[in-house]
Amino acid sequence: MAGPTLGQELRLDSLAENSNSDKALAETQGAGANTGVLGQLAGDADTWTSREGLSSSLRIVLLLTVLSLAPAVLMMTTSFVRIIVVLGLLRQAMGTQQIPPGQVMTALALFMTLLIMAPVWKDVYDNAIAPYTEPGSEMTMQEAWENGSGPIRKFMIAQIKFAKNGQDIWLFYDHMGTDEEPPETYSDVPLQVLLPAYMLSELKIAFLIGFNIYLPFLILDIVVASVTISMGMLMLPPVIISLPFKLLLFVLVDGWHLVVGMLLESFAVVT
Repeated sequence: MAGPTLGQELRLDSLAENSNSDKALAETQGAGANTGVLGQLAGDADTWTSREGLSSSLRIVLLLTVLSLAPAVLMMTTSFVRIIVVLGLLRQAMGTQQIPPGQVMTALALFMTLLIMAPVWKDVYDNAIAPYTEPGSEMTMQEAWENGSGPIRKFMIAQIKFAKNGQDIWLFYDHMGTDEEPPETYSDVPLQVLLPAYMLSELKIAFLIGFNIYLPFLILDIVVASVTISMGMLMLPPVIISLPFKLLLFVLVDGWHLVVGMLLESFAVVT
């Protein structure tokens, strides 16, 4: 068999040289790319750990924290706390376990909160948000904050005064650890004192309303338990028998109307 010709040998040598050169070029480009990526990461690390980088990162973390907590904090300054606690106690008093569902209770509490807080939020929008966001406004952020927090403060103060729970303010003010003179009026109370005092006042009122709701259902449970024991039905839980009577009593007296009306009337009107 004849060996390869001279032309074929030259062609094979040329292909081998081209392949070796392509491999060398690829290795050079890969090394350069790796060096560029590592250099960029090293530069970014220097930027992250610098004073300006840390300051920007802290601002972003603080902003995200405020945005995540703001809705919950804002909701605690409204009538939602009292309403949702009373509705929860009502469900426990009736013994219906998860009926109505928690979503229904929360939705009802939110709708009632919107109804009660609508005038307050309208004042916040008219006095702070609208003037601050309109083009050419000279209102500063501090002025917008003072104008916006004013109606909310008035609402919380009105509820505390209406329930005569002013001692809750002094409870938190005594533990604030300040050397300043005690506030002479409710308007001088710091916000960090007013917020927990308002929530404590709302919980007190909610539990008082819940006790009034619980009492008739408790009496009905006692009567049913006495009847079942006197009839010798010791193995039958009284709750099973009393539940239909509770539902019947609640429907006959139009309980939802009474409870919602009592809740709406329990809030002081802000003037």
